[in-house]
Amino acid sequence: MMDSILITYGTRPFAQRVGRLLSSRYEVAYASSEPFPDILLKQHYNRIPTGANPTFAHEILKLCLDRGYQMILPLGKMEWQPLNEARVLLEEYGIAVLLPYDLEDRFILENPSGEIHVLKSGKDLLTDEQLCDSHFSGVGMLSDSGEEPILCLV
Repeated sequence: MMDSILITYGTRPFAQRVGRLLSSRYEVAYASSEPFPDILLKQHYNRIPTGANPTFAHEILKLCLDRGYQMILPLGKMEWQPLNEARVLLEEYGIAVLLPYDLEDRFILENPSGEIHVLKSGKDLLTDEQLCDSHFSGVGMLSDSGEEPILCLV
């Protein structure tokens, strides 16, 4: 059985692009706090609260446990702090948060058009190639020097 990944901001084009990229190797599900038609709930979409909601991280944990998602890929900036703070709790349940540990030090690019990589501990999830240091997880592009990943979001 394939590992599964939950991508937030799932109704946005960038999230769809990331999901298509991963779909050959992972079972991809989407979540969004934005309104979307109920019919999508039957097609791997989930409603979640906004990242500003105090229960956000616990709702994500519950969703992941109920549906068996092993990884969360948050694509919205407002979700990063609560998931970063809940990272240890989520990891205790075997759920990886695909975010860099040093969020405040990262250059961020919104909705990039170039080649992107989805990384977990510096390894590309599709090729298993180590592209950067193990502190980086998330959607990234390599910088012009090829050494430092740039964090991408919707």
